[in-house]
Amino acid sequence: MLVILEADYQPDDLPFLFMKKLKFSNGDLWDQIGLGTWKSKPGDVGAAVISAIESGYRHIDCAAIYLNEPEIGHALKHCFDKGIVKRNELQITSKLWNNAHRKNEVLPALKKTLLDLQLDYLDLYIIHWPVAIKNSVVSATMAEDYIPLSEIPVAETWSAMEELKSSGLVRHIGVSNFSQKKLEDLLKKCRIKPEVNQVELHPYLQQRKLFEFCQKHEIIMTAYSPLGSKDRSDAMKGKDEPDLFKDAVINEIANAHNATSGQILLAWHVNRGNVVIPKSNNPQRQKENLEATEIVLSKEDMSKIEKLDRHYRFITGKFFELPGNGYVNIYDE
Repeated sequence: MLVILEADYQPDDLPFLFMKKLKFSNGDLWDQIGLGTWKSKPGDVGAAVISAIESGYRHIDCAAIYLNEPEIGHALKHCFDKGIVKRNELQITSKLWNNAHRKNEVLPALKKTLLDLQLDYLDLYIIHWPVAIKNSVVSATMAEDYIPLSEIPVAETWSAMEELKSSGLVRHIGVSNFSQKKLEDLLKKCRIKPEVNQVELHPYLQQRKLFEFCQKHEIIMTAYSPLGSKDRSDAMKGKDEPDLFKDAVINEIANAHNATSGQILLAWHVNRGNVVIPKSNNPQRQKENLEATEIVLSKEDMSKIEKLDRHYRFITGKFFELPGNGYVNIYDE
């Protein structure tokens, strides 16, 4: 079983703070609240990472396709050089992009990420999407940019990920945006099972069956877009999207705990037992997000939030579904 711990986590210049953590099978601990860097622009993301680490964050979530890893690397080096934090105190994630799914492409992609982040190893490396595109393409816009999974099966990519872990270049390996069906298929073929599945997760998309499956197989669930990803591009937004911050139940619980609605949305993840990676470039908001780890929701609170599930996706995955490219129903629903 995954174990939730409360660890004394107190940088010298911060008030006493408990950080709840999950445990990997090898004993490594993983902070339940991390800093997301998707949509953090070059010029902003470095300062955001530094302020987050100064505020007490030790878990930073990155990805090659975010196109900001070089600046994050400079920020990490700054923190190491200034003695703000040691490398072994951080938990750094990055993701393998869709254009490096062939077995011989995985290691070069990781080496590029390590070079950009100025690191010798990653704590976690995950397959970003169960989608493959040509190595020469970054953002696929035509059907011919894609490669069907029948040609590059996930198992081929995963075998290269396993080799990365065995080499010591990454401590843990996982996946992102994988359905239960895709996880079940991978578990039948893998030598090392995925340790993390990063998916969209929030009170309007609770994915209970997937969560229970991951718990059963000791796969940590990490939630992206936990606040609704309101700052993503208009092209990715649907018509009349709901607003998690305006939900009456969330606000009622927030008032009862003298907290913000955002803190309650994050506390729901912590109390449930998964990891959550909100993005923020605002130092005050970063601190508020981190403080959500201390909010204890009652069974009644959790029950009220459970009833909010409407299986609503902010990130539909439809942008991968072009006529003739072989990709439909990305989430197997």
